[in-house]
Amino acid sequence: MSKITPCLWYDGNAEEAANFYVTLFPDSRVDNVVLSPADNPSMKEGGVLVVEFTLAGQPYIGLNGGPQFPFTEAVSFQVGTEDQAETDRLWDALTANGGQESMCGWLKDRWGLSWQITPKRLLELIADPDKDRARRAMEAMLKMHKIDIAEVERAADGAA
Repeated sequence: MSKITPCLWYDGNAEEAANFYVTLFPDSRVDNVVLSPADNPSMKEGGVLVVEFTLAGQPYIGLNGGPQFPFTEAVSFQVGTEDQAETDRLWDALTANGGQESMCGWLKDRWGLSWQITPKRLLELIADPDKDRARRAMEAMLKMHKIDIAEVERAADGAA
């Protein structure tokens, strides 16, 4: 068990979410499903109480706690992508079936959890030692929903 494990609060669909998330990243799996040993305010005895899962080697807990505490943008997962294909694959999967696009590479999945799909190349460009180049990359990113790496590069180069 990790010393610190993020616990995500779901309204009865932690197992569904975990089963979906583990399809997206290597070194991911559902590790354990704990059924409630007694009736509680969120479920009857025998319902899925906790789902322990691993995403990209990091352990998480999904707790079916009920509707009292929905996700907000105050917590999100940033995923560094290697290229446009990985960016597109994750973006499309996470926004499907009721997910919502937002600005600057942010989105909410169908359960309301916020994600930042962030190409590593974007981070390199906005940290460029040439301040004008970095500014142009940042300005291009601020206009985007899903990040288009080629467009950010063109902007950084002054060609956009």
